[in-house]
Amino acid sequence: MKKLLVTLFLASFAAGLSAQAPPQAGSGHFFPLRGTQKIIFGSSNLTYHTSGPVIPVAKVVDIFWGPSFSDPTSPDFQYAQTLIAFRNQFGTTPEYNVITQYSQNLGSGTQFIQLSNLGTGTADWFDSSTPPANVTDANVQAEVQRYLTTHTVDYSTIYEVFLPRTSFSSNGGRTSCGGTSVGYCAYHNFFGSGATAVKYSVEPYPSCSGCQVSGWTDVQNQEHFVCHETREAVTDQQLNAWFDRSGSEADDKCAWSPTPFIGTGGYGYQYEWSNAAKACVKTR
Repeated sequence: MKKLLVTLFLASFAAGLSAQAPPQAGSGHFFPLRGTQKIIFGSSNLTYHTSGPVIPVAKVVDIFWGPSFSDPTSPDFQYAQTLIAFRNQFGTTPEYNVITQYSQNLGSGTQFIQLSNLGTGTADWFDSSTPPANVTDANVQAEVQRYLTTHTVDYSTIYEVFLPRTSFSSNGGRTSCGGTSVGYCAYHNFFGSGATAVKYSVEPYPSCSGCQVSGWTDVQNQEHFVCHETREAVTDQQLNAWFDRSGSEADDKCAWSPTPFIGTGGYGYQYEWSNAAKACVKTR
């Protein structure tokens, strides 16, 4: 009898996995704390969900929110400059090249993701206003909208909002490092819909052990999260394109394991899922 119950349970469990649930639509898609990532089942490849858009030729705008990022006497000044330098080279690296195997088909033929200079968008923004201690998702959307009052919106751009150590992000009852219910390190999301959806990521300061690689600097840890969120926003910009049967996006499948690494340019990266290799890989 016990063996029968176990068999029925496993069959039910497998059936549940086969239903392809989209990644946390609405609230964003989150980078898990180290040691809390969900189990990824074997070599289950990503599936393209019909009509889900990717960003074939992406750009990234960095928004540094807080006076410390533009203060040459603050460590955050060099932190920001290093993140800009990382962004400027990332889109043409072998680490980014892994995602060029993924594509979209929106009725005008197949379009593959391409290598691109992510820094060719509108200007980055150093917003010297002080963000709230608790930065909600609504606050981040409002910050992106403030930027867009003086810059032309580009729907192939990901607007990446960086928070200082003195603030934390909150979303859906959970917080990033610095909050009281730490449950994630970063996330990507969008507002609007279809061809005019605005894509963004939230990049809190990696100030807690659950968001750190042993021996890495703060900025290397942040590069790691930028790598993850940028590639996921490109391959699954509206949470309805590329993900696997458990709802995991490309970088989720390799989050924290294998161990993130120092790669091209001496910056921090993580492994990426490759459908072609059916495995987590460093580069392609």
